Amino acid sequence: MKKKESWNSQVGVILAVAGSAIGLGNFLRFPGNVAQNGGAAFMIAYVISFLLLGLPMCWAEWGIGRLGGTKNFNSSPGILGRLMPRTGKYLGITGIMIPFFISMYYLYIETWCLGYAVNFAFGNMDFKSIGEAGSFWQTFIGYSGDGSAFVFDIKYAGFFFIAVILLNFYLIFRGLNKGIEAFCNYAMPTLLIIGIIILIRVLTLGTPDPSKPENNISNGLGFLWNPEKTFLEQKQENPDGSITWTKQEELVGEASVAQKQTMIAGNDQLRIRQYGIIEMLMSGKLWLAATGQMFFSLSIAVGVITTYASYLKRNDDVVLSGLSACSANEFCEVVLGGLITIPAAVAFCGIAGVSATLSTFGLGFNALPMVFSKMQFGALFGFLFFFLLFLAAVTSSLSMLQPCIAFLEESFQLARKKAVTVLSMLIIPGSIFVFYFSKNLKALDTLDFWAGTFLVYMNATVLIILFAWIIGVDKGLKEVLRGSNMNIPKIYRFIMKYVCPTYLIIIFFCWLLFDVLGIGGGNIVSYITDIAGSKDGPPDIVAQISVGLILAAFSACAVIVTVKKKYNFKYKLHRHRKIALHAKSLRNKD
Repeated sequence: MKKKESWNSQVGVILAVAGSAIGLGNFLRFPGNVAQNGGAAFMIAYVISFLLLGLPMCWAEWGIGRLGGTKNFNSSPGILGRLMPRTGKYLGITGIMIPFFISMYYLYIETWCLGYAVNFAFGNMDFKSIGEAGSFWQTFIGYSGDGSAFVFDIKYAGFFFIAVILLNFYLIFRGLNKGIEAFCNYAMPTLLIIGIIILIRVLTLGTPDPSKPENNISNGLGFLWNPEKTFLEQKQENPDGSITWTKQEELVGEASVAQKQTMIAGNDQLRIRQYGIIEMLMSGKLWLAATGQMFFSLSIAVGVITTYASYLKRNDDVVLSGLSACSANEFCEVVLGGLITIPAAVAFCGIAGVSATLSTFGLGFNALPMVFSKMQFGALFGFLFFFLLFLAAVTSSLSMLQPCIAFLEESFQLARKKAVTVLSMLIIPGSIFVFYFSKNLKALDTLDFWAGTFLVYMNATVLIILFAWIIGVDKGLKEVLRGSNMNIPKIYRFIMKYVCPTYLIIIFFCWLLFDVLGIGGGNIVSYITDIAGSKDGPPDIVAQISVGLILAAFSACAVIVTVKKKYNFKYKLHRHRKIALHAKSLRNKD
């Protein structure tokens, strides 16, 4: 029998799980979300989402994973199938699909981080405008045309793409503790040190350009964290005669507000309005954004925690491990990500410049290179920042590969090296597909939506219902607390059983209405029309292929778990029940 893999230490598994969570979402996605969705109001919604959903979901997933591991299963289909014999193995397939397809495009994004770090080191990132920085990014990743990034030059992604694939598969090839755990033991402290160095440099920038006193670190922090927001709004008359006011520009600092008040004096088409924190918290989209960020950041329901926890020993402390991994992630996200990216960008580009590039990639790969090019010793700090992103991305991508390895080892009784070889034959062509179809990032964007958002919500709902209602919240919490050095507050029994499922269902339907069907001004309806087409145009062939790959992979996994006897849980349970009944009848005869 193949020896079961395990972690070398409790610290190692905490660093590995923290590494899976700490990634580009901490340093790029989180700051943009905070700035776009009300600053302090977003943080309140984020913290509430974390306490009511993130932390209990994390503990539930750790408990489910460890319980499945004690029953000799390490993959989501095996673990869920063992706990829900009739349907679990099919529902658990989502725990393979999510990391499998995320890893395809995550390797591509990882390539950008490594490429930018190296180009900063070689002095190729001295930009004079955001347009120039944006042009470099589009050329580097092949945004303007499919296949245009397949150039083997330092200013293109080709070399770095190969390097990233080789590094990831080398580390995953070495195994759980010699590869993933060993890398995270060094990468996570290095990431933390680099992050603190950059944070100190950013917070000491002051006002870089004395001729633009409003562009300073203080206003950058205010742009993120002010509990009240002030906007310049423009009057708009609607066809039905009603009037709406649309936000034109956010104003930060007394000097900026006073200047605008002087400029618009006597103009009844413009006004300055202050929004209180309670009013901002009434926005449903703010709560959707906060919950989505929390899921994205903590790697909840992605399949990683389920698999990682399955390698724990029976009495390993999952309560403290889950809390420690979440805390490490929140520190990197709120303290490092929140205090580095936006304040630095405001100090050099101003509020207007940052607002124009608040998308995840726009801010990180367009605005920040401009910041570093203007900063003293900018090449060094630019290299350090993008190398930090690279380390964070590698720790995340390694975690995405492990659930797939576990499924191949479990299903076909493969040794790890053979399983890694098979996985490389599947992942590498998929990554090349994403890399080649780089125009408008269509392949990446489609896989991110359907695998990285839609399936994650589905898997989260399945996991919490399994934990709280099928296993039973009392039995589930007893399992989670086994070997724990700390207690879970009693209120979490109610939260896990009632609040989490209700929260998820409400959020899912709000997301479905606003962001898929486009009701209420949602803007993600294109993910549907890309596949089905619309009156405005035909379907997008790349999007169709991307969704087709997900459906094909799901179908293949469904066939595997159907035909493999290892997943024939109904038969095994029935056989065990017959043995138990036979033993009972013998005792009665005696």
